Amino acid sequence: MLKKQFLFVFLAFIFSIKSVFSQCAMCKAVVENGDASLAEGINNGITYLMVFPYILVGILLFTIYRYNKKAKN
Repeated sequence: MLKKQFLFVFLAFIFSIKSVFSQCAMCKAVVENGDASLAEGINNGITYLMVFPYILVGILLFTIYRYNKKAKN
């Protein structure tokens, strides 16, 4: 039951993601007078770099979960 709930919440988060502007103040100042494609590229790059810490923490938690499950058996 817990796996189904986790899967539901995970899928709900994935499909409810909206496009956001992820520029810091300095990045915004640089591209404010530039073209839209430059600003979109910077937004995508920042978002891309922001994802990796979450992936690493997820892998760590999954490894701990597997280790604890194996230790119980």
